[in-house]
Amino acid sequence: MQILFKKPLITATTALALALGTTACRKELLSPIPTTQLSDQVAFDTPTRIAQGVNGLYSYVKTGNFLGGRYQIYGDIRANDFLNRTNNAVTGYSVWAHTETETSQNDVINCWSYGYGAINQINVFLAGLDANAAKFVAPTFPATFAATVNQYRGEAQLLRALCYYSLLQLYARPYADGNGTKPGLPLRLLSEKSPADNQLARASVADVYTQILADLDFAEKNLPLTNGDNVTRAHRNTAIALKTRVYLSMGNYASVITEANKLVPASAPFVAPSGVAHALNPSVVAVFAPPQTTTESILSFPFTTQDSPGTQNQLGFYYLPASLGGSGGEYSLNTAAGSIVADPGFGADDARRTNFVVKSGAETFLKKYPTGSAGAYTDNAPVIRYAEVLLNLAEARVRSTNTVDAQALALLNAVRGRSNPAGVYTGFASASDMTDALLLERRIEFLGEGIRNQDIMRLLATIPAKSTIKEVPPTSSLYIWPIPITELAANPLVVRN
Repeated sequence: MQILFKKPLITATTALALALGTTACRKELLSPIPTTQLSDQVAFDTPTRIAQGVNGLYSYVKTGNFLGGRYQIYGDIRANDFLNRTNNAVTGYSVWAHTETETSQNDVINCWSYGYGAINQINVFLAGLDANAAKFVAPTFPATFAATVNQYRGEAQLLRALCYYSLLQLYARPYADGNGTKPGLPLRLLSEKSPADNQLARASVADVYTQILADLDFAEKNLPLTNGDNVTRAHRNTAIALKTRVYLSMGNYASVITEANKLVPASAPFVAPSGVAHALNPSVVAVFAPPQTTTESILSFPFTTQDSPGTQNQLGFYYLPASLGGSGGEYSLNTAAGSIVADPGFGADDARRTNFVVKSGAETFLKKYPTGSAGAYTDNAPVIRYAEVLLNLAEARVRSTNTVDAQALALLNAVRGRSNPAGVYTGFASASDMTDALLLERRIEFLGEGIRNQDIMRLLATIPAKSTIKEVPPTSSLYIWPIPITELAANPLVVRN
């Protein structure tokens, strides 16, 4: 059961009702009292209820309109590895074509609204822990509950960090543009239960990253070494892994190395030495086969037939046509020059090609999410895998030393050789050549997982052209998304992109 609160939970930017456009004048929707949900007067009264509240936070973050599908899809279709087949504005056409505006409901407005909605639920939960601390005593609560509360705080703050990081990649200039001095996001850290506190200026990109890292540092210190299945709930190594991504996006390669060294030994076999024993699975196919909970998957968001991402949000729906067991097939794989499918570095015998790249008629599709079907899209939505930590470390070592680093070569070959043993590298002529190989490997390994846009942004690279769509250089106003009209209307202090 998911706990909501009796008092109105307005999103951090504006009421979700306003963001969705149809309920702004219906006062009863601002203060709902569902019979199956708990008032905030009793939601913190027992350990079970608080635990259910934590589960609810994951539900808000993994909503299909945010990190349960759409965000990952946007991260791939902005670039040039996918082709739009339907011209459907509901399923990301404007994202693919770079025609988003402040009023684009299905992407610009919804992603912001659901992202900030999740952030506010997290802030409300954290405030509730503070306000109810006096209750957490015997006999209702065990003597060890203080440590449990810190674990829950750690999970909440990790999820908040993930939300802010994800929103930054779409709505703010990359850290590399001005060393984080450009406008970032409204940094909302307090619970809001009315529209009264909507007015908040945008913090700088650097300040938002500082908060993200503060949340992840707290999470690392307070999360348990293991947590449930170690994939769908955060644990200590989840926080560390996400820090390698965040520092890489900031170009802080020394800190990437420091964090990654906590999870990656100096030499093979590469297995996390403490906490969850993360390692590459021998088969990349097995990583995406149900139940999708191998030790390689550090964080993913799960779904069932009773708890699905929602209509037209599912990863399988976007990438699988009916002819391959799906039903939507909104995007095919681009096979033209410049695409990853056409790249000679993506070997013909590579397991990622032979298993995930599938032809149907004259078109080619991604079959990475195998449970896609008209009635059951239950693939986990991936967030971060151990393969990414290895490649993050490898790239940071090469960029920080400007050499063909031996450990970096071993890490790169561990990921590449797992799927393409014949394609492992013996060496490189220069550090630049090795960096290019690492970026190529990321495109192959994480195809369809939403990481491509993050890599383009952090490097201030041009978004490549595709089909009839022109490239988008980093100087273009189209390089990042506009701040949505709902935020501009509710928050006079926010500035436009």
